[in-house]
Amino acid sequence: MILYFSYFLNPSHIETNYTFCLSHPTLFPYLKKKKQLSPSIITVMEPPENDIITAEQIILRWDTTASEAAGVRMIFESNREEVKRYLQAVDQILISINSPTLSDDHSNKLNNAIQIAMARLEDEFRNILITNSTPIETETSNESISFTPKTTPRTSSCRSDSPEKNDSNNTKRDDSISRISSASFTDRNERSVTFASCRSMNSIREQDLLPPESIADLRCIAERMIAAGYHRECVQVYGSVRKSVVDGSFKKLGVEKLSIGDIQRLEWEALNAKIGKWIVAAKACIRVLFASEKKLCKQIFEDLGSTAVDDACFMETVKSPANQLFNFAEAISISRRSPEKLFKILDLHDSLLDLLPDIDDVFDSKLAESVRIQAPEILSRLVEAARGMISEFENAVLREPSRVPVPGGTIHPLTRYVMNYISLISDYKQTLGELIVSKPTTGSRHCDSGAPDMDFDEHEGRSPFALHLIWIITLLHSNLEGKSKHYKDNSLAHLFIMNNVHYIVQKIKGSSELREMIGDNYLRTLTRIFRQAATNHQRATWIGVLHCLRDEGLHSTGSFSSGVSKSALRARFKSFNAIFDEVHRTQALWLIPDEQLREELRISILEKLSPAYRSFLGRFRNHISDNYIKYTVEDLENAVLDLFEGNPVSQHSRRKSH
Repeated sequence: MILYFSYFLNPSHIETNYTFCLSHPTLFPYLKKKKQLSPSIITVMEPPENDIITAEQIILRWDTTASEAAGVRMIFESNREEVKRYLQAVDQILISINSPTLSDDHSNKLNNAIQIAMARLEDEFRNILITNSTPIETETSNESISFTPKTTPRTSSCRSDSPEKNDSNNTKRDDSISRISSASFTDRNERSVTFASCRSMNSIREQDLLPPESIADLRCIAERMIAAGYHRECVQVYGSVRKSVVDGSFKKLGVEKLSIGDIQRLEWEALNAKIGKWIVAAKACIRVLFASEKKLCKQIFEDLGSTAVDDACFMETVKSPANQLFNFAEAISISRRSPEKLFKILDLHDSLLDLLPDIDDVFDSKLAESVRIQAPEILSRLVEAARGMISEFENAVLREPSRVPVPGGTIHPLTRYVMNYISLISDYKQTLGELIVSKPTTGSRHCDSGAPDMDFDEHEGRSPFALHLIWIITLLHSNLEGKSKHYKDNSLAHLFIMNNVHYIVQKIKGSSELREMIGDNYLRTLTRIFRQAATNHQRATWIGVLHCLRDEGLHSTGSFSSGVSKSALRARFKSFNAIFDEVHRTQALWLIPDEQLREELRISILEKLSPAYRSFLGRFRNHISDNYIKYTVEDLENAVLDLFEGNPVSQHSRRKSH
């Protein structure tokens, strides 16, 4: 401004000064207000009186209150010469209105002309905005944000293991288990990139919202309205038009107008779908829509007036839509915590964290501070919600109260849900590794006196997040041990533990992320548990059967050479047949769903039973009628192959060899 002032003080530049001032109507009032021009220079720079009269006539000709024709036509839709004449007329009035030599009557006329001109320019401003504004193209905006640098594919270790697909034998779920909703296990592959790999300050994709010529016209109008002191009106009309355009873009992006209360009243399935849509829409809104609106405000208003009019117009346009956008995430962050919401909470957290640099960049002004600080606050609440949900899930696993034994000792629905859940949790290991910073509370320190203890020294080097996964499995095993006690048959109780812990081991082995975090030491511990359960099952079942194949009590005088008691031998075969028939009938109904485990257990049984029975038959077959020998060795082996299929034994299922 000092440079301009020095230039004006040079008498040789008076004519140039006048021309320059006309083309920059904000400069002359500024210099007069600051009293940096002498009265003589001010007088010289003011337009001649005839020019002022002509300017008034031009402005009045376009007065919509006085001329019906003026209300039908728009100046900026006329030829460009008409536009130029009208703007020059406004400039001349703006320069003359503060003249110290101006009479009161003339001053009133000029003020009236300015009011008419500003009303007209406001209408022109609105019309240009409306006729040239369209909502953003949603496909284009989505493509703009669909960049894939350093993509990290999501693992698929439990993609095919949803409860509905894998638990075909369980047609009825316990209410307490069903809280862990199947919605938790859907849309797993929505997140194609990890949150850390796509954080980028270069992710903003601005669009040109208006044609360059329209922007130039809007800037010309805004410059004069601000110079005349009508910046509030200019901001308001701009904000009202552009906000309606943003609202249209919101509708196309699927961002609904919902209050926090509306959101919290939604059923989880509906909310689950809306979160996925919100994540996509939020990226388009921040990186494309809001960024483009900010660019447009700068193109039209930057450096006009003494205040940050561009920032004011930007906030007038997007503050309400931005609050609407963030209200959704806020409502989710403060909603009731339940385990099935964890994965969408983490998706929401990751997407918001990814957007944080862009939010800071787009809402960087002081006026935008109220919007800018919302994202970190919501992030903080999402972190606490995620931690709370992990804790809620741990408590749900510990306290799951179902007492009805699952038929056949197969895999309990709780086991399937918990292992699917933690497999998904491990898929978010980068996020949760940063969010989970403390070890789980175990043993006597736990709020539930029934919680088991866990020695953290056995898991040295494991992260707090990994320790929580181990703790969840420990809680699951503890709960399963309690459920096994509801079986009246100890052998079936052992089979139940074997099935479920084996399933846990297989799920860990099937996920590289989960196995890495759990560690081989704990995996070996679990393997020992299910192998010991298999051993206990065999002992509880087959000790009675094998006891019938001993020699004791079959000799008449206690000496082998003294002869065999046929009555004792008949009783022994009857006892063997009865016990084996019961085992065969009962355990054919039991189920080992894993084929390999089922075969391994059968082989282990036959390795003990077949030699013992073959030897017993060899020693005593000649001492008793065949009527008492119900099974050959081959029959026995075929009968063992019926076990653990979960089906009743038919009369034709056993093929006799004689």
